[in-house]
Amino acid sequence: MKQTRFYRMCKLLLMAGLLTIALYGCAGGKSDGTQKETTAAEDSTALAEPKRGGSVVVGIQQDLDSLDPHMADAAGTSEVLFNIFEGLVKPDKDGNLVPAVASEYKISEDGMTYTFTLREGITFHNGKPVTIDDVIYSINRCAGRLEGQEAPLVSAYSAISEVNRVDDRTVELVLGSADTELIGYLTAAIIPADYEKQAEAPIGTGPYKFVSYSPQHAFVMEAYDGYWQEGLPYLDKVEFRIVANTDSAMLELKVGSIDLYPYLTSDRARELSGQMEVLVGTSNLVQALFLNNAEPPFDKVEVRQALAYLVDPQEIMAMVADGYGTEIGSNMFPAFGKYYLESTKDIYEPNVEKAKELLAQAGYPDGFEMTITVPSNYQFHVDTAQVIAQELRQANITAKINLVEWGTWLEETYRGRQYQSTIVGLDADLAPKDLLDRYHSGARNNFVNFSNEEYDKVLEEAIASTDDAVKVEKYQRLQQILAEQAASVYIQDAAKLVAINPKLGGFEFYPVYVLDMAEVYFKE
Repeated sequence: MKQTRFYRMCKLLLMAGLLTIALYGCAGGKSDGTQKETTAAEDSTALAEPKRGGSVVVGIQQDLDSLDPHMADAAGTSEVLFNIFEGLVKPDKDGNLVPAVASEYKISEDGMTYTFTLREGITFHNGKPVTIDDVIYSINRCAGRLEGQEAPLVSAYSAISEVNRVDDRTVELVLGSADTELIGYLTAAIIPADYEKQAEAPIGTGPYKFVSYSPQHAFVMEAYDGYWQEGLPYLDKVEFRIVANTDSAMLELKVGSIDLYPYLTSDRARELSGQMEVLVGTSNLVQALFLNNAEPPFDKVEVRQALAYLVDPQEIMAMVADGYGTEIGSNMFPAFGKYYLESTKDIYEPNVEKAKELLAQAGYPDGFEMTITVPSNYQFHVDTAQVIAQELRQANITAKINLVEWGTWLEETYRGRQYQSTIVGLDADLAPKDLLDRYHSGARNNFVNFSNEEYDKVLEEAIASTDDAVKVEKYQRLQQILAEQAASVYIQDAAKLVAINPKLGGFEFYPVYVLDMAEVYFKE
């Protein structure tokens, strides 16, 4: 195994030397996911004024699961709707939460009260002014406090006990228990209180407004002239085109019918040499072989640990991404800085004999058969599954790869939990608990069915604490538990390779999973 990895790494270095595309940045750089290097060509356009107007086509890998921002589950939907909707605050490219629908806010020292001031002059895409009533309605809807609602649409909002109108421009959120991280979830969209067609023709406050949506084909938006942030957006129109697979995307990139595609694998990037610019950052996702802890044989911790010893993240990155990516050992990625526990990646060094020993202890000395369900539209995850299937054979584990359409994966695997194992990437809001509270035994989105009493207790203590040092300690302990219990087999925060028309500028990598088209422009 060691000799095989050495050979592949040598091959990797040779391939990297042949890579002639302009690659900017590298995974594992700054905490915001980028580490840009400027070139002479880039410097020559750095001083150019962005050109206003024009339209672009962005290729996306999956259909939207809902146009209603509060009902959407998929990260791929959120990356598109980011351009249509805004919360009281929103993330910027540096990982800061900046005022959006609110012009300012303050959080009480005890973490029990959040007060927001509505931005003056802000309007919805239908031209109507945003009011405090709209803000209150949106928060209550997310919190599940409207008549007929049975549960919160945003689980973190369950901490809100009161939503008080202070005056026509001020709203106060009173919590039932302290939660200093709630601000990271207040990016949830503010929508009109008197509008009932969000799922058909969404209306928000973002830089772009909805034009049309054709399922399985395209989502089209155009610049909103009344946007509150002066000077944005630059483009007149953006079409998010849903492509069937990577092969289809490559054809469209080569003929110029797609201007931007953010899901390249490294071998595909090489195919575009001389035609498209390729930018490299991090995905800010947790990619893992997620295991259904309620399904045999993964209901036994020894089996899960055995898989962790067999799966080699470094080999996966070498084979699938030319070595790009950042190895992780738990359900958090480096962009979360001090909360991230890097040492978890060292718990399971590749060890076939140890894996076989654990399998024997669990009653599977001769291995077993398993199924890895993978959404077929994500070639990166499909390629990862193929490498993992080869690695598992070392312990007589036969893995069948079950490719399914995205809608099927979302409904049956994620929501229905009807699967044995799966490979996908999980995103997060700008709150560290967002990556960890999904493993609470009672969490609605605990699709891996993980259950651990210590984990639940430590998580609840972390959320309740207003001492950041305590939160750091407890969140790191939670990552340790997930790793030790092998809740899943964690692989990497994958590199994000973005193909972009060289005539375009302004694209930025964010520490959350979004495609911000507001600052993208055509160069003069």
